[in-house]
Amino acid sequence: MENIRNFCIVAHIDHGKSTIADMLLEVTGTVSKREAKAQLLDDMDLERERGITIKSHAIKMQYKHTDNKTYNLNLIDTPGHVDFSYEVSRSLAACEGALLVVDAAQGVEAQTISNVYLAIDAGLEIIPVINKIDLPSARVDVIKNQIVDLIGCDEADIILASAKERIGFDEILDAIIKRIPHPKGDPDKPLQALNFDSVFDSYRGAIAYVRIINGTLKTKDQIKFFASRTIGQAEEIGVLGLKKSKRDELTTGDVGYVIAGLKDVKETKVGDTITHAKNGAEKPLAGYKVIKPMVLLRIVSI
Repeated sequence: MENIRNFCIVAHIDHGKSTIADMLLEVTGTVSKREAKAQLLDDMDLERERGITIKSHAIKMQYKHTDNKTYNLNLIDTPGHVDFSYEVSRSLAACEGALLVVDAAQGVEAQTISNVYLAIDAGLEIIPVINKIDLPSARVDVIKNQIVDLIGCDEADIILASAKERIGFDEILDAIIKRIPHPKGDPDKPLQALNFDSVFDSYRGAIAYVRIINGTLKTKDQIKFFASRTIGQAEEIGVLGLKKSKRDELTTGDVGYVIAGLKDVKETKVGDTITHAKNGAEKPLAGYKVIKPMVLLRIVSI
């Protein structure tokens, strides 16, 4: 677990979050330079068309640090649009740290503040990054003061970056390793896996994206979902790269996926806890902060 870092990126729409994510994939050698230009974590048509992130995505990177140790970095991408606080909350629950990305020209905006407070409430270590410092309209000193006022950090803690010019990424990766704590938990305890997202595959059925909080999950284990009370078998488990990569087991601190042959995503409720069907955990995890849906009232003029 000491070599695992689970983190997300918090940013307002159009502050360069997807570009920074793609550059991290390139710098760590997870993808080629050509692939990194494709906004790889934005795989929905609407995301690519509008340049926004809607669903959370997870991807594993391996990075050899200057201490000669290789670290597993799990990036759990989060939306930046104001309408997706629900998605942000569940992604934060699977992380120990967050990159706070602020545009050097636009500065701190309302949704940035909202998401930062969610991250602070979740107990995450915040690493502030000012992006797009190469812009002629960049106001680096002003934005530094805004960030200091927002999270109470020292100016020295703020990393200056440009995803376009590949500036600051050694510093970002160094901060992820040195400042974000490694996961805590006990691999010998009963299994508790947080289901932070789920998708439907027409061939494989419901696929749960999980963060293992305690315990160990192995292929063919009998599992149950607390909320839906569904029992299934872990037919396939693995980690999330650009493609799913099978593993024999996932253990405490790991982020990955579980395919249990379930045909309805309602059985893999987001925020639910997965445990073993026999000798499993007695209680589910607290999950994440649930955002209640807003009730919209239509006002009709008479």
